[in-house]
Formats: sequence, structure tokens, C-alpha cells
Amino acid sequence: MRESKDRAAMAMTYSDTDSTIRKRSGWLIPLAVLVITVVLSALILVYYLAPSPQTFVNEQPAPTSDSRLVALRVHGLKLWIPANYIQFESVRQGGARRDISLVALLPDLAGWSNAEAATFADNTADSPVIYLLIRDEEVNRSEADRLARIYLNYVTDQNGTAGPFGLTQYTFRDDSGYRSEDLFVGQTAAGPVILRCVRFSPQVPSPSCLRDTPIDRKVALSYRFKRAHLARWREIGDTVATLIAGFKKAPKSQADAEPQPRP
Repeated sequence: MRESKDRAAMAMTYSDTDSTIRKRSGWLIPLAVLVITVVLSALILVYYLAPSPQTFVNEQPAPTSDSRLVALRVHGLKLWIPANYIQFESVRQGGARRDISLVALLPDLAGWSNAEAATFADNTADSPVIYLLIRDEEVNRSEADRLARIYLNYVTDQNGTAGPFGLTQYTFRDDSGYRSEDLFVGQTAAGPVILRCVRFSPQVPSPSCLRDTPIDRKVALSYRFKRAHLARWREIGDTVATLIAGFKKAPKSQADAEPQPRP
């Protein structure tokens, strides 16, 4: 009789356990599916919406002596640029870019090389390094338009004065954002060349001159060189124009413009 009662109790225990397991399994599976769905959704959002590492840390220049061509585009303008002109490694991967930073040496605008590494690192007042930036610019004004619509509104005398090296010089007003610069305008057969040059001062012992000019529809070029080389403004402008024209020429074979491997 006692044995029968024990068996009945064991049977009841197994029945209760089995019922509990079934009840639990009824909500555990949907909960697991929900958790997995939430985790996967979060991973997808992180992948597409999280900023890239370069958002937090600006990419540093990484020069290379590799001179193979890199195929690039800025607002539809196709360019084939030797890798040793391109400052950033990520840009050497090729493709569409909003801007392309380049570096070269005066007078012939040679690209970076191991032999000239020390010269490229020079930032003295007469450094021969020239920096170029090709960029997507929605409002791409001609230099004559920039002069008339922007710069002349901020100078002390819109007629200017005879400046050095065949240039017309303008002085910016002290209440303008350009008050630490001088404006120089040179005349060429292709139109005016507009140069903004930072003034020499104890705070700026190695000043530069900057020129902005369009090179294609909604694509602009800026280049910057040391003010000590201002006497060569015409030669520099012609050499830069020749360099950019060379970048626009497609290579003879597609293999010449493959993405660059890591140097």
C-alpha cells in the first residue's frame, strides 16, 4: 500500500515537472527570438550609422615614392594622379572623392620621393613645398568674379597700387576677415590671377600665398606656396596648369591606373 502511494507521488512529481517545462518553453523560445532580433538590429544600426574612425581622428599624411597612377573622380571630373603626389593613403585607393590633397616641390612640381623627404618636411620661409587641393565646389566662381564680388568689398582702395613683380596690390581693411593678408592681382592672357598672401610677422615668420581657381564645372583648385616665391607667381601658375592638364589625361592602358597597394 505504501509502495503504491510512493509511485503515485513520483508520478505526480514528474507530471508537475513536465507541465512546468512545457509552460516555460512556451515563452522562452519567443523571448530568445526577440533578443536575437534586437541584437541583430543593433548591429545593423551600428554598422550603417556609427561614425568611421576618421570621424574622431583626422587621417595623417602618409607619403609614398610609388608613382603609379591612381584613377580618381571629383564631381565627375576624371583624374589620373601619380600616387606620390597624393598626401593621404585612403585616397590612393581611387574612386570618387570630394577633395584630393596633393603635395609637390617647386620649381618643376615633382612628387614626393625618398631622396627629397627632408625637403618636403621643410617649413621655413623659403621652403619649395607647394600644397594643392582639388575639391568639389558647388558655387565655383571665376577669379575675376571673386575679385569683383568678394575681395574688392573688403579693401581700402578698389583701384589698388602698383605692387611688386608686375602685380597690382590691394590692402584689406582692418575690420575685414582678411586683415592679416595682402591681395595681389596679376594679369595673364587667360585672365587675372588672384593671390592672397599672409603678411610676415613675429607670429607668422613663414607666410604663404593662396590662389583659388576653377578647373572644371563645379571643381576648383587651390594651391599654396611660400610668400618668398611670390616673384615667380606667373611661372608657378603656368606649371600648376600644366600639371593639372596632365592629370586629366587618361592612361594608355587600364593597368596603369589600378588602385595602389599599401607602400
